[in-house]
Amino acid sequence: MARSPGRMDSTRVTEHSNSHEGHQPGAAGPTAPADPRGALLHTPEPPLQGSPALPAQGPLGSPAPSEARCAATGTPAGSHGTPAPSDGHGPAGTPAPAGPEHSQPSATEPDPHRPRPVPESIPAQPNTQAPAGPDRRKGQGPAPGTPMPMRRDGDRLRFVGAATRRIARGIDLDEIVMGLCRATVPTYSDAILVYLRDPLPVGDERPTGPVVLRLRRTDRIPEDRETEGFLLPALQSEPDLGATSELCEVRPGGALAEVLRGVRPVFADAPAARAALPELIGEELTVPGGQRAILAPLRGRRRVIGAALFLRRPDRPAFEADDLLVAAQLATHSALGIDKAVLYGREAYIADELQRTMLPETLPRPTGVRLASRYLPAAETARVGGDWYDAIPLPGSRVALVVGDVMGHSMTSAAIMGQLRTTAQTLAGLDLPPQEVLHHLDEQAQRLGTDRMATCLYAVYDPVAHRITIANAGHPPPVLLHLGGRAEVLRVPPGAPIGVGGVDFEAVELDAPAGATLLLYTDGLVESRLRDVWTGIEQLREKLAATAQLTGADHSPPLEALCDEVLDMLGPGDRDDDIALLAARFDGIAPSDVAVWHLDPEETAPGKARRLARRALSRWGMEDMSDSVELLVSEVVTNAVRYASRPVSLRLLRTDVLRCEVGDDVPQLPRLRQARATDEGGRGLYLVNKLARRWGATRLSTGKVVWFELNRG
Repeated sequence: MARSPGRMDSTRVTEHSNSHEGHQPGAAGPTAPADPRGALLHTPEPPLQGSPALPAQGPLGSPAPSEARCAATGTPAGSHGTPAPSDGHGPAGTPAPAGPEHSQPSATEPDPHRPRPVPESIPAQPNTQAPAGPDRRKGQGPAPGTPMPMRRDGDRLRFVGAATRRIARGIDLDEIVMGLCRATVPTYSDAILVYLRDPLPVGDERPTGPVVLRLRRTDRIPEDRETEGFLLPALQSEPDLGATSELCEVRPGGALAEVLRGVRPVFADAPAARAALPELIGEELTVPGGQRAILAPLRGRRRVIGAALFLRRPDRPAFEADDLLVAAQLATHSALGIDKAVLYGREAYIADELQRTMLPETLPRPTGVRLASRYLPAAETARVGGDWYDAIPLPGSRVALVVGDVMGHSMTSAAIMGQLRTTAQTLAGLDLPPQEVLHHLDEQAQRLGTDRMATCLYAVYDPVAHRITIANAGHPPPVLLHLGGRAEVLRVPPGAPIGVGGVDFEAVELDAPAGATLLLYTDGLVESRLRDVWTGIEQLREKLAATAQLTGADHSPPLEALCDEVLDMLGPGDRDDDIALLAARFDGIAPSDVAVWHLDPEETAPGKARRLARRALSRWGMEDMSDSVELLVSEVVTNAVRYASRPVSLRLLRTDVLRCEVGDDVPQLPRLRQARATDEGGRGLYLVNKLARRWGATRLSTGKVVWFELNRG
């Protein structure tokens, strides 16, 4: 049944009173809603060039745009998916389609009232200020031709969120500064210059001297058009920080100091910034006019650490007042990140220095053995640990090989490791047997604390006897690679870890043939979450054997290359712990290059020693060294027999140098002193110090050994 134009269907109004689709023409609609969200939905917006526009929504009771369009063209009201006005029935008396809440928009015409999707990219900021019209909270939108304020503010918020996330991803100084540059160019600015204090203060340090800013990094859009000679063409994307970086000394009380002290970003055309920019970038460079440059101080937790200069081309819209807030957010996040990066860098430097000082700076070059080593921390974020290795020269051309592992990889573990390593060096200087060294290390670990646990392997190699003595304290067994390519895991009593207490350690003596390679390592090399210790040891043995096959049966693989090959066996998930690796190649000393005698402590001993040394040198074809060798041997033997009560030993070793060793049963070590003119003695060691290449004295458990070396002619 048709109804009059002035009549309103109460059922339709009650059910769809808030709907903005399919309103009845000529109906007396309710007043506009007070909810601002509804008002924003009805905000008029002019159509864009070449794109469909949102139709303006009239007040309720007036014809909708689609209905008005239908009335003008004569198109039926029910076309294009819009229901015809009726009182519940269609033209033929059939029920009308469902209400607008359940109707679907046509595929050929988009729903004019559906909100547009938010674009993913950040659009360029328009060159207009926010309209000073009625507030949108009153249900009225901006004037036609201006962008919606909420949409523009939302773009800024999204940009700040994305930029701060990119800056926060950096962990060191360069990454953070690069993140700031890449986040702002070209979305926010066309170019950026970042200045930082030189040097950067760390933590609570109070810098002394003048404040100096160094140009740390610049970034820009590649120049593809004329920019009227402004600063942008002179920018470099990668400045030479070592040579051509610009320095700026901030004058106390100057314009730049005042801007930096103010902390807040300012436009370049502001009076304070206009006076400060020449001081920062120099008098010969200029910036674009208008609000196309922002100077933002970078303030860390306690002080200003630099400044950032954001620039836009003259052909791009200028910055707006809200862009100062964006610059403030970027500067704050960058400055705090730089502060943390500097602190992290200092901690990493301390950790590296601590670990480096705890480990040998260089390995010694003892006679008859070649050494190589590697150390890898557990991770870049855990650079210190309790793993260590050492090689200690001993009397008699022997060398002590030590590798150990303190539980954990932290500063505490590194400190305990340093104390145990120092103790091991001291005990090695006493020439104690390996099992005694481990026993004293165990006592020292108990004195350091109840939970100071460590594993250690201590071995002593004798190049003359071609023997090695090994004692173990809960450490993985060493692997011996023979000259022919066969690799074997040495059977060494495992023992208990250091720090347990009340445990005896046992030492074994094994052959150390010439050309063989002994590999000492920590459990980080063979144990991980993906494999157990013995599986890793077997893989290590197979890796050594396979590497030796590459060089043939008659040649041993180079030590450095062998260490690298061993570390290559580590997979992506095999780095759960620190790794310390010590490789020793046994060259030994041939029996024909060794001469040993025992002399009774008599007055004739020095003369006998000279004759024996002369014969040995003649046999080796080294007669040209007889005079110097006889003189030094006579002086050292004379000092030994003067106080000794048992036979004195004399040994000559021919290697790359000529080494002489004299041993006696007196523990007191001789000291070099300056003899007076009236003294009858005291000049023997003075002659040794002048003529010998090196010399020294070492205390033994049975006495001492005085030795010296001479270069071969």
